[in-house]
Amino acid sequence: MRRTFKRLDATHEKLIATVEPLPAHLFSQRPSETEWSVSEILQHLRLVEDRVIQELEKALAASPQRLGLLRRLIPTSIVGSRLIKVKAPRSVTPIAAPEKEKSLAEYNQTRSQLKSLCATHGRERLGLTVFKHPFLGRITGIAAVSFLGYHEQRHLKQINEVLRQLT
Repeated sequence: MRRTFKRLDATHEKLIATVEPLPAHLFSQRPSETEWSVSEILQHLRLVEDRVIQELEKALAASPQRLGLLRRLIPTSIVGSRLIKVKAPRSVTPIAAPEKEKSLAEYNQTRSQLKSLCATHGRERLGLTVFKHPFLGRITGIAAVSFLGYHEQRHLKQINEVLRQLT
């Protein structure tokens, strides 16, 4: 878990360092009608992380479960690639993204909640928790946390693409 959190923290810090200095107009500007703004990407990341936290809390309230070996070997790192386009489920599609300060505060608060949840339950219990991911299928709670890190990396790349288009 330590390595997973190191990657989570490093990516989170890079993302914050990229978006925090942006002027409000760049933060909320879409490069095109069909592409998300930085603000919308950040809201999407928060919505996904909120959803993972909610689903993990439900799963942690249930009896521990062990996934089969093949299911435990699903590489969550594939999520970090931008080569495969995936349409976000409606429940995590950004709508009316908040202003920059509120967006960053909510994003950081959600990460704090995730870290608190993981610290409370620990690696062993998360390993015996089944999370149902819409694309990866049934994965462990540890894999769900790992997914968040790679998902954040994916969208950091997207933010950089958006900024290159806008500047």
